[in-house]
Amino acid sequence: MEGLDPRAFVLGCSAIGAGLAMIAGVGPGIGQGFAAGKGAEAVGRQPEARGTITSTMLLGCAVAESTGIYGLVVAMILLFANPLVGKI
Repeated sequence: MEGLDPRAFVLGCSAIGAGLAMIAGVGPGIGQGFAAGKGAEAVGRQPEARGTITSTMLLGCAVAESTGIYGLVVAMILLFANPLVGKI
């Protein structure tokens, strides 16, 4: 391990961390699909409440999507504006 460049090690670990952060996109995708399916069921049962159901579903999807966006931001920081490289 004597020939290991610390900068290369930090960049490699940052790339792995960025990949793990992007796994956070799986949860919002599943949650939004589930919400859209339940919203379609609810509109099928009560068509007169379509506006309320749709607005509530869209608000829930926006909240769920914030998790995926946070994961994307963390991945971009680790890949392009890595604060750890300056500590070496």
